[in-house]
Parts: sequence; structure tokens; C-alpha cells
Amino acid sequence: MSRIIGINRTQDASVCLLDDGNPTLLQKERITRRKHDWGRLGDLPRYAERLKLGVRPVDLVVECYSSDAEVENQAAYADEIRAVLGPCEHATISHHLAHAYSAFFPSGFTDAAVLVVDCQGSPVRDFREQWSAPDAIDPGWLEVNSMYDAEGMTLRCVAKQLWDGDRGLPVGLGFFYLLLTQAIFPDGEGQEGKVMGMAPYGDPMALDLPDLVVEDHSVFLTPEWAEVLLGRSSYQYSGDDRAQFQRAADLAAAGQAVFETALVQVARWLHATTGRSRLCFAGGTALNCVANGRLLRETPFREIFVPPSPHDGGTALGCALFGAIALRGERPDFIWKDDFLGPDPGPASPSSLREQEDLIVEQPENLAERTAEALQNGQVIGTFHGRSESGPRALGHRSMLADARSPGATSWINQHVKGREWFRPLAPLVLLEHASEIFETDRALPFMQFAAAVRADYRAKLPAITHVDGSARIQTVDRATNPFAHDILSAFHRRTGMPVLINTSLNGPGGPLVETFEEALALFRTSPLHALVAPPYFIRKRVAPPFVPGA
Repeated sequence: MSRIIGINRTQDASVCLLDDGNPTLLQKERITRRKHDWGRLGDLPRYAERLKLGVRPVDLVVECYSSDAEVENQAAYADEIRAVLGPCEHATISHHLAHAYSAFFPSGFTDAAVLVVDCQGSPVRDFREQWSAPDAIDPGWLEVNSMYDAEGMTLRCVAKQLWDGDRGLPVGLGFFYLLLTQAIFPDGEGQEGKVMGMAPYGDPMALDLPDLVVEDHSVFLTPEWAEVLLGRSSYQYSGDDRAQFQRAADLAAAGQAVFETALVQVARWLHATTGRSRLCFAGGTALNCVANGRLLRETPFREIFVPPSPHDGGTALGCALFGAIALRGERPDFIWKDDFLGPDPGPASPSSLREQEDLIVEQPENLAERTAEALQNGQVIGTFHGRSESGPRALGHRSMLADARSPGATSWINQHVKGREWFRPLAPLVLLEHASEIFETDRALPFMQFAAAVRADYRAKLPAITHVDGSARIQTVDRATNPFAHDILSAFHRRTGMPVLINTSLNGPGGPLVETFEEALALFRTSPLHALVAPPYFIRKRVAPPFVPGA
């Protein structure tokens, strides 16, 4: 098979090396330590070093741009590719097509409907897929959602919603949620998860706002919503003002509710149009695990695949797969069964550990049992193992683990370790064979992309992962795809009878997941984490931090 590189040049910039059908995927933020970092000229040499791109000649490079200004630098990027990688075939594809390739082809489905919804993608002039455009479409209009019918090696576009770019007249679910987020959290990027976490504290009916307008596959804001979101200063979150928090939470609740309802309607239209029983969903909005749960419960689709990297960071893989499938006629065997696609970091360095006089480094005979013992005793533990997760959610290799039975664990981790808002929930990981007993689910959910209700008998037993509305964003764990986390969770289950742990990402306040062992060790030393597990080592501090209250 060919050696292909896919490059995402927009937000959540990323590169994927598809080598004989096997992907390695790395986001730029893991190198620069700036969350959601954008693609820029000069990035490729850094990727080349981390991914060892120059080991063998590259056959093909496929780039993906969106609607930002970087698309104007294509000639300079082409020069950079030649300078770093040497002569190779070079192609570009449009944004939503990259999302669609990243979702369907690694899903394991033989056929599916594919839904892509984000804020804005490529302009009409840059579309690479065949599409029956209406008359009088301006080539500068932007895609805001795209829908496909997929079977075998064929992906056919069946519909798109377009937008003329007038921010005074926004359309589409992705732009709606962006405006909702900015109305509550005006500073910074990528804070949509905060809105989703805040929404259960609000009353969706308190502001008397209507549903969004859904016409077949297209979604439009009502005048009431446009007025609220475009004149948004009165809803900004204030952590010190309870009344202001409640007003922000009511807006979050209303926005989340109408977003979910409109998404379900669009998905039903897509099902009726394609007749497929399976759905692949990508784009930034696919990170909304609460809405994804409604897609499972309230649409005719029997199976739904949301990739671990449905956001722009995953489009580099989509670019590489487009190169293999559409341009080379090759079908990689890769199925997204686990998300450990980062470059191999190599083992933790014992020499660097011995130099740390403030640390105690153990090599226990049974590392999983030693870890479970510490968790049972109320400790919060970081894990560093193998290749990193490609998506924004830690799934065990770059995680913080804690006892989900501890009533004080969520607030302690949010306040003292993560440095984030008190209302942010923490997610559970659960042994797959026990998932349906504790949560209202009937399937494996390994990527933390769906919310499910915690069964009533377990809500009081698992206060640290049960959100205020009784739900949790679950991750099921099985030995075949995640043996490291499975061993720790199984050992904890044997000790306590509870097959559930808290799992949140190993990162400092506002930062991305750690990528290297050195970053994990630095975070451990400067945070109140009690231990760091980096096989074969169990690392703890000579001066132990305080234990979690109530553990």
C-alpha cells in the first residue's frame, strides 16, 4: 500500500501518516501545548520530527482547508511540502468531505448514511464531491451541513445546507451552537463542552424561546434566537453571581434542547432519504454526547458511529483515507476500534526518574493491583501508557483516574487539579460486561461520545460521575481494545465490587492532553495528583498531597 500523509490546515490542526494502511494521527496542540492550535506555515518540520515522516519516501500528500484565510497560502504550503518531504503527488479536498471520509471508512460499516455538521466548511468553489447544486449558487457560499449515502468504496453527496457568510443572518446547527457558546463564554475557543455541562442546571422553558426552524435537512435560527444570541452580553457566565449563573444556565438549557430537537429532525430526514439503517456522524457538533444519546434513542438508525476525533482534528485522517481510496483505489483495513493513534513515545526513562529526589519510584510486581489499591484508598492517579489518544477525550492512556464512589472527588479534581468550573461533570469508565447493569445502554460505547442515564439504584452509589440530570458520558472498556485500562478497572472491581472509575483527561488547566512522558511527569510534579502510573513504574511523591475529602 501507499505511504500517504493527510494534513488539516485549519483549527485543531493535525497530520496523519497512513503507512501501509495503518494511521498515526497527531494534533498540533500536542506539540505546541496550545489547545485548538491552528495550522500555519512552518508546521510541517515539527510534524516530520514527531512522526518520522522522512524515514521512507511519501507517495501522496492530501490537504484539507476550510473557510479561513490559510487557503490563500496553498502555494507556500506546496513549497513547504516539497522542501520537507521531497517530490510527491499533491492534492486538496474540501472540509466536509474530509470529515465524511474520517467517519464512514473507519466505522466498520459496509453501508451508512453520513451526516457532517459544523460551524462552516469550505466554499462551493472548493468542493471535491459531486453535488447537484441548485441554480444561482454563489461560489463563495459555505457548507454548514453535508449529507452522504455511503456503500463500499463510494460516498455520494445527497444534500448540503449553504450559508452566504453574513454573520448577521446565521444559519445551521454548528453556527447556532457557536453563538450560544459565545453568548455565555465570550472568551476563548472550544468551550462548547461547558455549555453542555451547564445546561442541566437550567430550565429550558424559562426564557420562552422557540424551537429552531427545520426545513428538510436545513436549520435556521428564529428571530427570537437571533436577537438573543447576537445581542448576548446579558447572558455571560459569572461564577460569583448565582442569579447570573442561573440566567446563563437557562440559556444553555434552552439552546441545548432546541439543538437536540433539530438534530434529531435532520437525522430522521437523512434516514428517510437514504433508507440506511446505520449512521456515521462527524463535525464539531458530533462531540455533543447528550445530543448523540438522543440520536440513538429517537431516530430509526439502529447503529451510530461517532469517531473519537469527529472535530477538525480528525480531518487529517479523512484526507489520508481520501488519498488511499479515491485517488489510489486502495481500501485500508483500519477500523477505529481504539483511539490510540498517537506516535509511539517509547518507554518511560528510568534514568530521568532516578534524578527526581522528590519522587518515590516503585516497580510493583502487579502494577494494576497497586494502582487499584491506591484508588481504593482515595488517591487520584495519572496514567501514561503507550500511544496517545487522537481525539480530545482521554480513554485511559493519558487519563486521571479516581474512585467514582467518592462524593468529593468531582469538586476536588475540578478545583485543585483541572482548574475548571464547579459544574463540569466527570465521566466514568466501566467494564463492558457490567455497563448495562449500571447505565441505560445496550451496546459498547468505547469513545465517550454518548451520554446515558445512570440507573436509579446506582446514582447514590456513584455520585462523582452522576451529573445533576442523572446522566453520565460513559466509556465502556473491554480487554481486546483497551487492556491497560481494563486491567486497572478489573483489579478495582475485585477489591471493591464496583466496576466503575472516574476517567478525565491528563492535562493542566486549559491545556491539551499530555503527549510525552516528560510532560506527564512535569504535570504530576506541579499538581496535587497522588501518583503517576507509567508502566512498569508506580510513581508517588515523598510529600504526599492531601487526600480527596470524603473518600
